[in-house]
Amino acid sequence: MGEVLRTLDADAAVDNMPFMPEMARFAGRRLQVSASAHKGCDTIETYRNRKIDRAVHLGVRCDGSAHGGCQASCLLYWKEDWLKPASGPAPRPVPPTQDDDMAVLDRATHGRESRTATGEVVYSCQATRFVEASSPMRRRHLRQYWIDVVSGNVSAWTFTRYMLLAIRNAAVRKVGRYDLMIPHGTIKGLATGKTPNDTLDLQVGDMVEVKTPAEIMTTLDSAGRNRGMAFDTEMLPFCGKRYRVKQRIERIINERTGVMMAMRTPAFVLEDVACMGNLHPERIFCPRRIYPFWREIWLKRVAHDRASHEPPSHAGAS
Repeated sequence: MGEVLRTLDADAAVDNMPFMPEMARFAGRRLQVSASAHKGCDTIETYRNRKIDRAVHLGVRCDGSAHGGCQASCLLYWKEDWLKPASGPAPRPVPPTQDDDMAVLDRATHGRESRTATGEVVYSCQATRFVEASSPMRRRHLRQYWIDVVSGNVSAWTFTRYMLLAIRNAAVRKVGRYDLMIPHGTIKGLATGKTPNDTLDLQVGDMVEVKTPAEIMTTLDSAGRNRGMAFDTEMLPFCGKRYRVKQRIERIINERTGVMMAMRTPAFVLEDVACMGNLHPERIFCPRRIYPFWREIWLKRVAHDRASHEPPSHAGAS
């Protein structure tokens, strides 16, 4: 842990990317690089990809323990300054991080916190500081796509398939034929007045089937939201498929404000479901693998106790 601390500035960060207390438990452990973090989607201002220097993902997520129990489970960023190549036999088990080291991280983390006029804590984390830790990147910055492929973030087949799809959708969008966009035209909210709600009393481990896009659009307002929660284009590939409930979401930090938000209407995370970044042209091939949140009204229970990521047998019935 001492090696990491020596790389950090007064805010416990490198290039404005903080090393958070939740990351200390991984110090001294061997982890495999899961993706190049050379870019990521901006969920604060533009919803476009931004450039990040010398960073990777290691497939581990924040548990929110130092940030009020936030349940967003963000994929952690690791600056190359905090890593070294693994060689030789596996090291002996690493002792817990020393209290003094944790105190340094805690002071830096909480030192950036403030409070609103009503006394709410304004948290600071990798997600809230994303814009500070990145730089603008145009969609036509071609080198990003080269890195996407050579780093192994996306296969040549995936790159070709979804890049051609993006070009096609851009062409039909330009002539106003939104109905011809793939995979399901545009997400158009059809609900009027207050959006509907449903209660399935879902528990962790329950099996559910994601409703079809047509069914979900009847639950959305004109902004594509249900009770304030957006249904994103990247959620479309999961429609009609079955998954197990992974977690009930009760509170998350708002990346824009840093304030903890309590879920007034329940939301859920599903097992093996993460944003793949393949469909939205402004954030194509983003490797953040953000967990989408699902309203109960977008799901329906499945009677039998077996997950299937394939559409059910009646999916094509009229």
